[in-house]
Amino acid sequence: MRNRLILFAAAALAVLPAQIAGRQQTQAPAVKVAAPKPFSSDRISVVVQGSGRDVILIPGLTASRDMWRSTVAAVPGYRYHLVQVNGFAGHAARGNASGPVVDPVAKEIARYIAEQRLQRPALIGHSMGGTLAMMVAARQPQAVGKVMVVDMLPRPAGMFGGGLSLFGGIAERLAATPEGRRALGNLIGRFGADDPHKISDSDVVARATHDLGRTDLTAELPRIIAPMTVLFATPGADTREHALAVEDYRHGYSGARTARLRPIPRSGHMIIYDQPARFRAEVKQFLGG
Repeated sequence: MRNRLILFAAAALAVLPAQIAGRQQTQAPAVKVAAPKPFSSDRISVVVQGSGRDVILIPGLTASRDMWRSTVAAVPGYRYHLVQVNGFAGHAARGNASGPVVDPVAKEIARYIAEQRLQRPALIGHSMGGTLAMMVAARQPQAVGKVMVVDMLPRPAGMFGGGLSLFGGIAERLAATPEGRRALGNLIGRFGADDPHKISDSDVVARATHDLGRTDLTAELPRIIAPMTVLFATPGADTREHALAVEDYRHGYSGARTARLRPIPRSGHMIIYDQPARFRAEVKQFLGG
């Protein structure tokens, strides 16, 4: 009996170091991954709010990131990245003070996604922000999880029956005088301004408008592989203008394999303000799907 106890104890002692080693291996601290460095850009700034899956919110021409505040509050459970384009809504122009605006800003948003190591975030963009979202999704298709475009065609000039292209050519001259700046503000007022008290840099607005007038993403739509929802405003389902808007958007997005078109009746360009309950419901469905 005593010999059996000695043998059992010896066996237990032989196994014990392996068990201890295994326990120590299991309890070893995980390797810490360095957090991304703070993002720095002279063309955009980004404010992060909330936690959960990543959603990038991009405002339109002249607009402030504050336009998304009510949406963020109404649709919690996500980590929102609120983009601000420099030169709009009271923010200094900095890197947007000369040259093209739209394409460089799209590249900065793509760089933000890469440098902050975001895993296929959702992109929601209104007006010019929708153009920026489509640019990123078409040119960095693997980096984007899903896209919502709010009231913007792939060819922005189509929003004005082609007039935006002509307007883009004279925008710089309009911005040269106080009278021209007032005319500029009136002409683009329906295109994205959300706070008349936050003055945008008229030269940045002029060049961004010039860029939009010469942008056509139609040929790039097939490159977008992320699911895409397109909201667009109409005056009402029983109007001739509604039918024309539906046709314009069907034609404009015919090359987008993943596009889902959603008309928003009884709304102007600023759907987020004109139909807030409907807009939030669409965002919830889009993000939850």
